Amino acid sequence: MRSVFDFFLFTSLYISLCAVIMVYQAYALIIDRPLNFYFTAFVFFSTVCSYNFHWALTPNSVAPSQRLQWEEKHRSYHLLLSIIGLIGSIVFLFFLNGGWIYIIPSVILTFLYSAPKIPLPVFQLLKKVAIGKTIFLALIWAYVTSLLPVLIEKTVSEKAIIFFISQFFLIYSICILFDFRDREDDKAEGIRSMITYFDERGINILFGISVIIFAILTLLLLKYDLTWMNITLLLIPAALLAGLYNHAKRNFSDYLYYFVLDGLMMLSGLLLWLMNRF
Repeated sequence: MRSVFDFFLFTSLYISLCAVIMVYQAYALIIDRPLNFYFTAFVFFSTVCSYNFHWALTPNSVAPSQRLQWEEKHRSYHLLLSIIGLIGSIVFLFFLNGGWIYIIPSVILTFLYSAPKIPLPVFQLLKKVAIGKTIFLALIWAYVTSLLPVLIEKTVSEKAIIFFISQFFLIYSICILFDFRDREDDKAEGIRSMITYFDERGINILFGISVIIFAILTLLLLKYDLTWMNITLLLIPAALLAGLYNHAKRNFSDYLYYFVLDGLMMLSGLLLWLMNRF
């Protein structure tokens, strides 16, 4: 069971499933239409592709890592899954009827996030881009899972924009913890971000501001057709994240970060799905 769980988690199949559930949340709360199978499949395969490509370029760590120890023995999985993810992405892209024009920004942001790890001089320059790592990653996730579905379905609205921005700040809050954990690795590689510039107090303030903005924007959705139950479901991950914050700054377990913290991104969507199903 441990081997199966590690495979599911460390090959990024888990985080790809998280992306699918987050897309479901956008359709259920914002778009109010049945889930678009082709778009959801595209998101799943593109996440598999991008994450396995990223981890294939991450050979070592200053801090001990269960994930990297696992990957030393199973590195071929990343190449295989990157290829499978790329093929799946291309196949389902053809079913999106011109939606590729909205997908280009996500491709650019995804590339900018992983590009500093490519061992070529031109890409190494991207390590010097301040604040890039954290914001690029949060923007990718918020754009693909909350704004891109709206653009694909042509249902852009004020509610959709507020939801997109609120999701960005939730995801950004989670990314802050990841960057805090990875500060020594980033410094060793010369990768700059806001987290490598700030001291711990500054990071705490940045985290607090991000969570507060997320909560305020989420409450603003009450002006539209979201119920108090929906708002509560959206706020639960932020409350749990705030409760885990100090613990996560001391415990750098890959299982805590890649299963629990990453899982917080999809938690409200999962709870919404369970509520609607039962």
